[in-house]
This record gives sequence, C-alpha cells and structure tokens, in this order.
Amino acid sequence: MNIRNLLAAGLLALPLLATAAEDPAVAVLNQRLIALQANLDTADVAAYERLQARQAVAELAKAKRKNLEQARYLAERRVEIAETSARTEVAQREVERLERTRSELLIEASRRDADRARREAEKLRVQAQIQAEESERLRQAAEAETLARQDAEIALSSVAGKQAARVSAAQQNAAKLAREEAELVSGQKLPNSTFGRRGEVFTLPGDAFAAGQASLSAGAQDQLKALAEYLNIGKKGRVTIEGYDSANGVGQRRAQALKDALVAAGVAANRLQVSGKKAAATRARSAEVIIAP
Repeated sequence: MNIRNLLAAGLLALPLLATAAEDPAVAVLNQRLIALQANLDTADVAAYERLQARQAVAELAKAKRKNLEQARYLAERRVEIAETSARTEVAQREVERLERTRSELLIEASRRDADRARREAEKLRVQAQIQAEESERLRQAAEAETLARQDAEIALSSVAGKQAARVSAAQQNAAKLAREEAELVSGQKLPNSTFGRRGEVFTLPGDAFAAGQASLSAGAQDQLKALAEYLNIGKKGRVTIEGYDSANGVGQRRAQALKDALVAAGVAANRLQVSGKKAAATRARSAEVIIAP
C-alpha cells in the first residue's frame, strides 16, 4: 500500500469515525468502507455504490430513534452492495486478463505449429528432389539393359509415389494448421474446401449472394476475413476466383466482389485473378476460390 492511499484512507476515516460514538453500527460500517478504499485492488472500483453507502451511513449517524432501525438496515445493505460490486469488478478484471492471456498463448502455439509444419514440408520437398535426381542418374546408367532399366523405373515410381504422398500429407497438414490459425486470428470460419488437381478449392454456398446479385452477404464477408488471413499466412501462390450465375455478367461481378473483399482484408491484388462463369449458381456453390498447388 503506498503513502497516497494511506493518507486518502485516513482522511476518509476522520469524518466517518467522528460519528461512531452515536451508534456502534456506524463505526463498523465505516470501517468496512475504509477497508475498501485502502485496498489497492478495490480503491478505484464501484465508486457510485461506495458513495451511496457513505451517504446511507451518514444518514444512519443522524437518524432519530424512530427511524434508526430502517436507517441501519439501509446503511448495511448499501455497504454490502458496495463490497459486492467492488469484488465483482475486481473478479471481472481478472477474468478478462486471464482470457486475454489464454488467447495470446493459443495464437502463439498455433503459429509455432504452423511454422514447424512448413519447415517439415520444405525438408521433405528437398529430400524428394534429391531422391528424384539420384533415381534419374541410376535409370540412365542402366538404360543399356532393358530389364535393369525397367526394374529401376519401377523402383523410381514406387519411391516417388511414396515420397509424393508424404509431401502431400505434410502440405495438407501445414494447410490444416494454417486454417486453424486463420480462424483463430480472424475469429471467423473458413468456407468449405477440397484438395484436387486444381489445388485447394474453397467453395462459397448459394446464400453468399442474393439471387441474381453480386453483393456479399454478412456471412460471406465473415468467411472472406478468415480466407484473407489464411492466404496471407501460408499460401503464397496464384489465386483464381470464379463466380457463377446463369445471367450474363453476374458471375463476373460476383468474382470481382470477392476479389475486392480479399484485397480490402490485406491480400495482394496481383495474386488474384477473376473469372465469371455462365452457369447456374446452386445451393451448394455460388463461387469458388482456387489456390494453385
């Protein structure tokens, strides 16, 4: 406790203790208010409730005999309310502090995991490249003998397939961690996605746009915040945006609206290409965002 708070508590106590001789309850209630003021944790909270409590105690000190019981009851309740409010505000501050700490720890852990997965994917890619180069050298050395060459090609295919599967699994794991980090940082959910020959494809459902319109719904805007975070975290390649609608020009405008929203959320405009498709938008698909492999 610093000297300023001690002095403040002492100055507050002087007028309150002066009335203590009239009613023992006054002294007890004043001591409780002094304790609230003197405590560093509660000195700056529940100011209004403590003011009401001091006024009620002052009224108790001045109360006539016929009003004494009512004044005492009111003063006790006001002091209890002040104490409860102070404890509640202190507890709420602590809850908010702990929640902020928890969020910071979760984000940091997710970033570390994503970084570790990216490094592992790069390591496997380099290993695959080295292994492929060595296999090619062996294949050329055995080219004169047909049977040996065929055996080498079979071995190469097997090794390359297994290594490609490991690289793909590592890349998908890195993408999974990047998705989790993007959703955690943005506070929003990503659209559904699939992996295929075109790369990773995020699909916006039919309710992302009003019928025949290119304006994004609120839900689609939230999803694009998470998608922008995802593109900036772990995906640095080319991105194609395709919009769909049976009416002329609507698909192109939808694709452009998606690009504008991603650029506004921090994605570099030169990474994004737009394309309108004249095809009926369905309940499951109104647009796609395609990240090249």
